[in-house]
Amino acid sequence: MTTSAVRRPYNFSAGPAAMPEAVLSRAAAEMLDWHGSGMGVMEMSHRGKEFGEIIGQAESDFRQLMAVPSNFRILFMQGGGLGENAIVPLNLSRGGTVDFVVTGSWSTKSLKEAGRYCKARAATSNAEGGHVAIPDPQGWSLSPDAAYVHLCSNETINGIEFQELPDLKALGSDAPLVIDFSSHVASRAVDWNRVGLAFGGAQKNLGPAGLTLVVVREDLLDRALPICPSAFSYKLVAENDSMYNTPPTWGIYMAGLTFQWLREQREGELTGVAAMEARNIAKAKLLYDFIDGSAFYESRVDPSCRSRMNVPFLLADESRNEAFLAGARQAGLLQLKGHKSVGGMRASIYNAMPLEGVQALVAYMREFERLHA
Repeated sequence: MTTSAVRRPYNFSAGPAAMPEAVLSRAAAEMLDWHGSGMGVMEMSHRGKEFGEIIGQAESDFRQLMAVPSNFRILFMQGGGLGENAIVPLNLSRGGTVDFVVTGSWSTKSLKEAGRYCKARAATSNAEGGHVAIPDPQGWSLSPDAAYVHLCSNETINGIEFQELPDLKALGSDAPLVIDFSSHVASRAVDWNRVGLAFGGAQKNLGPAGLTLVVVREDLLDRALPICPSAFSYKLVAENDSMYNTPPTWGIYMAGLTFQWLREQREGELTGVAAMEARNIAKAKLLYDFIDGSAFYESRVDPSCRSRMNVPFLLADESRNEAFLAGARQAGLLQLKGHKSVGGMRASIYNAMPLEGVQALVAYMREFERLHA
């Protein structure tokens, strides 16, 4: 629940997205003076002891929150998820072959961008079916010499999520797995035994736009191409504790507050990410169950891989789309228009979206159907 006397609207934006109100309130309280330093975070030097405390605590909290093993480095970078589509192959491809699991718009972009720096190939694709299901891993055509295998573990636009990461070794590949977990990071646990590198923009589940998080296994740090810009070299960034160049200080601070908020969450006996996952399952189930039980709305994503974070849906009569969106805004339900490439609607129900927000959306959808069916 919100703490304001007047309830804020529920923001279903896909990113930049809603943030926990407790985090925003704390940042507002510390805006002019962080912990008696006389400076706001945006004003302080990234080389000073004050910011050193902030970034050190943020890294420690994220490592504990996500159970990141000690042989992985946590890097705070810039460039966003789209930037990492170039930065990853510049660091890991060695100019050779890279396999891509194409399951939607973001993995398609990743494949295209990587082709500028390496031999990028689609090991599988669901494009022919309209990006509504994940191809069976047993049918993936993995290269024996791939430098790595890339997949987007949650497709923000298409609403597809890997409920379990593939075990590449079981599929006969020794390549490290690279995952773009931008839109579901910290919403569920990560099996680090199956991952070589994970990256994500913060602006969906961790904080404001401008910060990119990279979690990379240490044995992968020394593979960069000679043309890789020094500021984007994972090895250099790691050696300089994410301060080879001036980092996105405000974004790191806000992410750090979010990590603390996440660690404090409780759901029964569950805490942290486990508590958030339980909530996310409940929120997604409520919305999908309503959509599936209605002839007025439709989800075209296969139930086996429906995203808990991004729920695209269509109205049976799309001539009512504008009326639906106008009514939603009046009801305090914002940013429900689907991505222009797929149309329809999309409700992004990230960690910061409370169950009450999804309940309000379902109540509105039910009433809109009653009035217009």
